[in-house]
Amino acid sequence: MSEKVWNKPTPEHVRKGEREVFERTVLPYVNAAYNLARWLTRREEDAEDIVQESLLRAMRSFGTFIPGRDARAWLLAIVRNCCRTRLRRKGLEEPADQLDETVPATGLWSNPETVLIENINSQLVRRAVEELPLEYREVLVLRELEELSYKEIAQILDIPLGTVMSRLSRGRRELHGRLCNVIQEGRK
Repeated sequence: MSEKVWNKPTPEHVRKGEREVFERTVLPYVNAAYNLARWLTRREEDAEDIVQESLLRAMRSFGTFIPGRDARAWLLAIVRNCCRTRLRRKGLEEPADQLDETVPATGLWSNPETVLIENINSQLVRRAVEELPLEYREVLVLRELEELSYKEIAQILDIPLGTVMSRLSRGRRELHGRLCNVIQEGRK
């Protein structure tokens, strides 16, 4: 007998929630799910729990997954929602910080000085990202680390495309300002 081969999940297979289809569709994105959970929760243990919970939720609701839809964006939306729920339960979800308007509006990730700082002291950058308000941190992680498009980020966060762009701009500006402050303090 020949083995059954799946090219793409069909609506019939998705409704059945067959394990093989789920594994081929969703599991390739487990590392991305962990990275997002880790950045949002700031704790490895919480991130591991959230990924496990997210995978269970994804498996249970796999019948609602629409074939042809971006499975990574779908899974990351579930992870993000699980993170938000956990942070809310623990009382750890931060209110949005006020943007420091004195920070120059330059692109962080294209700035050679910033790239050099990142290479020299990645821990410094990691801490600065972790200190950002959650709404900025999540868009930066999804765009810069997971390399998602603005459209995918808007889908994951369930916000308008313009909001993604403004949060990304403000998050980059805030991160740039924090890193500049640390550099200035280090020179003193």
